[in-house]
Amino acid sequence: MASKASLSRKASKPAPVVPPIVSIIMGSKSDWDTMQAASEMLTEFGVAHENRVVSAHRTPELMAELASGAEGRGIEVIIAGAGGAAHLPGMTAAYTTIPVLGVPIESRELKGLDSLLSIVQMPAGIPVATLAIGTAGAKNAALLAVAILANKRRPLREKLKAFREQQKRKVLEEPLP
Repeated sequence: MASKASLSRKASKPAPVVPPIVSIIMGSKSDWDTMQAASEMLTEFGVAHENRVVSAHRTPELMAELASGAEGRGIEVIIAGAGGAAHLPGMTAAYTTIPVLGVPIESRELKGLDSLLSIVQMPAGIPVATLAIGTAGAKNAALLAVAILANKRRPLREKLKAFREQQKRKVLEEPLP
């Protein structure tokens, strides 16, 4: 016979799974050190997102499939981080009309300048919004994604305004040495 305590407990329901609306993709696992900043920023804003390793060179079929099927899966913005030749953002943009935000990953050889130039020099007709090299670019890509999504989501717009106000307060309250 079950005890009174076990009978009075309600079965807990699993939290609902919210489908992602932002896809964070990167060329290799080593890019996670940079792209994690985008994921953390989206989490801070409560934006459902996914994180995937997708290589334009080693898994081109997967890249094409994810990019061309993104809209059908409910993805509204793609953040693509890549280093070196950095073809992932541009090739992804070629397979979708969803906004693609490119994050140049800092490389050993050229400190990310190679990545930056590869992403920013897209030919006319296939745009990729290119952010700063490294972690700052990853954070700003997430904030730009939030701004894009906030156009149709008032609560998200209010969170973004509060974030900006917090940034302002940090600067104004910073004591000088």
